[in-house]
Parts: sequence; structure tokens; C-alpha cells
Amino acid sequence: MTRRRWPWITCLLLASGIASAQARTGQVTTTIHVTSSDLEVKGITHNWLSYNGDYTGRRYSSLSQITPANVSQMRAQWVFHSRNAGVLEVTPVVVGGVMYITGSNDAYALDARTGQTLWHHAREVTQGLVDDASGHINRGVAILGTKLYMETDNAHLLCLDARSGNLLWDIAYAPGNKNYGATSAPLVVKDKVLVGTSGGDDGVRGFIAAFDANTGKEAWRFWTIPAPGEKGSESWPGDMYLHGGGTTWMPGTYDPELNTIYWGTSNPSPDFEGSVRPGDDLYTNCVLALDPYTGKLKWHFQFTPHDLFDYDATETPVLVDTVYDGAPRKLLIEANRNGFLYILDRVNGKFLSATQFSLKQNWAKGIDENGRPIRTDLIPNVEGTRICPGFAGATNWFSPSYSEATRLFYFMSLEECSVYSAGVEKFEEGKAYYSTGVKHSASDDAEKVLIAFDPVRNRFVWRVPQVGGTHSFAGVMTTATGLVLFGDDSNSFEAVDGQTGKTLWHFNMGQNAHASPMAYAVEGKQYFAIAAGDDLFTFALPD
Repeated sequence: MTRRRWPWITCLLLASGIASAQARTGQVTTTIHVTSSDLEVKGITHNWLSYNGDYTGRRYSSLSQITPANVSQMRAQWVFHSRNAGVLEVTPVVVGGVMYITGSNDAYALDARTGQTLWHHAREVTQGLVDDASGHINRGVAILGTKLYMETDNAHLLCLDARSGNLLWDIAYAPGNKNYGATSAPLVVKDKVLVGTSGGDDGVRGFIAAFDANTGKEAWRFWTIPAPGEKGSESWPGDMYLHGGGTTWMPGTYDPELNTIYWGTSNPSPDFEGSVRPGDDLYTNCVLALDPYTGKLKWHFQFTPHDLFDYDATETPVLVDTVYDGAPRKLLIEANRNGFLYILDRVNGKFLSATQFSLKQNWAKGIDENGRPIRTDLIPNVEGTRICPGFAGATNWFSPSYSEATRLFYFMSLEECSVYSAGVEKFEEGKAYYSTGVKHSASDDAEKVLIAFDPVRNRFVWRVPQVGGTHSFAGVMTTATGLVLFGDDSNSFEAVDGQTGKTLWHFNMGQNAHASPMAYAVEGKQYFAIAAGDDLFTFALPD
């Protein structure tokens, strides 16, 4: 069901021609049209066209109105309150002054200057879901032409009219196991919409699927858990491949020049008991390089073979072109949940380096010359084993950022340990598949840390410990003026100097942020937006 409210707004005309909205007596006429060429532009200006802003995953905005010199004057502009079932983890998409956000299974179009609702597409949440899916989390939309795409909590792909919110089609893309869910934003590449699923802890078989953006017809599907006889199937005896995990619950990135998608996969199932899934457990805990036309695997890199600690590799694979070891390289940079920051050659997947950033890390002695971890003898057992990083990971799905201004990579880290227990359990549909459990290590103090890393010199430039309860799950973005903006660990949206980490400004939102920030501009005015709790906040300089 779509509900509309057409407020009076002034004319929003963009030189790019991507979108415009014209005010008429009593109504608004909006023309939206985003092309695949628009999506392939490297760099983010006034529009924020996808979950990460552009295909690189850098979350680097070239807007320059707000600087280290004037950011202290920034003020809240408007707040949108969602009454949906789950907390907001969305990153808004903004096209021509229209903002698109999601909350649970609902989609909203807002006037990006005022927060007024242009339309609201409502859909009931699904009952009886398992684990993460039961939280009804939704991280946003994708857009192509005049069509808007979103996933639902029970793994449907919806296509809406971006101008009206009307439903055009609805595809159920994960049948056969009710433990499937979906929490991600889709990714549009060329004429296809790419989606994944959640449920890596719940005994599902992970995949990435592509659908025709116009018709919804399935184009291809890459299964992350090999079927019997396929490469890697030796880890999955009997019918274990049907319950092996490896879900794809965050959007990937894309290099148009190499025509390659980079997508992360989650932990294997069952989570903490590895005896029933011997070997490396391909293709879990991997970044996959795929052909967007066919879904064919070009290469893969596995960060944590035979994972026993829930170290999903769904963190954003950030694409950076720079001089590395004295030569121009196309890099993929990922701060991984296992406590190491990796640099790969994204042309061929060659391992270049891994640098430990988790100070308490104890599951591995290091990373060898081929990128494989050198394991310690710590494994979950019946009595419980203290493992660092803990269950939440040394970092997680919240966004990192690479700044072209400072040439540094920024991300939020968590110093925490957990006590892992394991025992063999049978898969049962309708229940999680952890085998068996985890709890906080009472002997360890947890702490969030904002980190700046120089990928060329493989060194940390600064680390800024956060004050708070370590319950935030907020990401990072950067700007051309050298700002780093993020949700800190004390309920605030914060801006720091990218060179030094010095705090320049903060705003207390009164609730934890579980989302990543973005930036946009309308009629020459620059804004930032971030969700916290069930509210979306926007900020700008005073008029």
C-alpha cells in the first residue's frame, strides 16, 4: 500500500539532468531517471545514488562547502521519525533533492531539504522469521531509471515506481528454507539488480542472485556453498551443502573498467562446531570476484578458512587506485572482522598484505605469505574458550571510508573478547544453527576505536578510543575538505580532522547509531544524514 502526501516545494532543477521536481498548485510533479552511466561515475557530488554512494565503496564525498574551519557551525536541519518494527540501519539514497529510505519493509520518499514525506509504501513485516531476519532490518534501496528496488525481511525483491511508490513487481528469491532472510540494500549493475540473503547462522545455503531490472526475471545465481562434485564440496558431506551458510547480507562493490563485482560472504554453518564441515569451507568468509553478466567466478580470496568464530567477510571491499610498492595498482582494501586489514590486487585477487589492527587478537599468530592465517590452537569447546576478537568482530558491516584528500583509510574497530562454546547439534528449520553459544568475556573491558590507516605505507596513522558502551554500529564517511564523519560510541554524530583525529564538532542524537552516514546537496546547500535509533537526522550549515 502506498500513501502519498504532496507538500509545496520549490523547483529542484539539476544540471546533470538526472532528476527534477517542479512545484505546481497543490501537487508536485517529479521526474526521476538514473542511468547505468550515472551509476558508473566515480566520485560523489550532490547525488548519493547507491548504498555506498558510488561503486567504489569509498564513501568519499567531493562536496566542499563544509570544512574543518566551519563545521563547528553545523546544525540539525530536520529529523524523520520511523514507526517501523526495526531500528534504522539505512543509508539514504538521494536523487535530485528526493531522498529514499527504508524502515523494515516500508519505503519512503522525502523532500531532502525539509524531510516532508512525498510518498510512503507500506508492507507488513513477516511473522515467524529466525534470528537476524526477525529484527526486520533493512539497509536501503537501489535505483535505475524510474524504478526503485528493495529487499524485504523474508527475501523478496520489490520493484517500486520511484515517482509514486507504486509496486511494479514482487519476486520471492529464496524459497525452500524458511530460515532465509534479507537485510541488505540491492546493488544495480548495468541492467541487473543484485541481491543476497541473511541467515548465515541459521543453516541456509548462501547465494548472490541477479534479476533483470525491468522484468524481474532471474538472470543468474551463484551459490556460495558448492554442490556435491563441485570445487570445494569436500567440506560439505552429505546434504550439509544445503545448510552451509556463506550468506551475502551486505552489498558489494563494482569496477566498471574490469567489469567485476566484489562481494563478501558470511561464516559457515553450524557456526562454532567445525567437525561436521571439514576443510576450508569454501566459499564462506570470502570476497568473491564475479562477472556481472553471467555470475561466473573470476577469483576468490578466503580471509578465515574453516571459521569457528563468526568472522563474516561481509565488510565493504573498498576499491582504491594508487601507487603501491612503486607501481600503479588497482587495490581492494578490507578491514576484516577477524582483526586484520587486507590489501589485495583486485585484478587477479593476489594477496599483497595483511596488518593486524585488533590489539587483543589471539586466534591467529599472523598471516603467511599467501594470505592464510597461522592459527593458534584455540577453538570453541564444551567448557568455553576465550577468543579475541569476539562474536561481534573486530569490525563489522558498518562502513569504512577511503579519503582522496588524505589518502588514508578510516574504520571503526571493537576491542572485545568472547567465550565460545561448541557441541554438535542437528539442523532444524525454524531455529538458529550456532552449535552452541557465546557470551561476553567478563575479564575483558570492551572499547570502540576509530582508526586511520595508510595503505601505501602499511601503517596506522592514529587511533582514537571512543567513550561509551560499545553498543553503536555506526560507519564512517569522508569529504574533500579532509573531514571524517561518523557515529561515535556516545550517541553522537561527530566530525574529526582526517589528518589528526582531533574532534571538531559533535551532535548528541540521544540514541545509538546503527547506520552509516552520507552526504548530498540541494540547490547549492550541503547536507549530511545519518540514522540513529528509529530516527533519521540531517545536518547543514545555517542559512
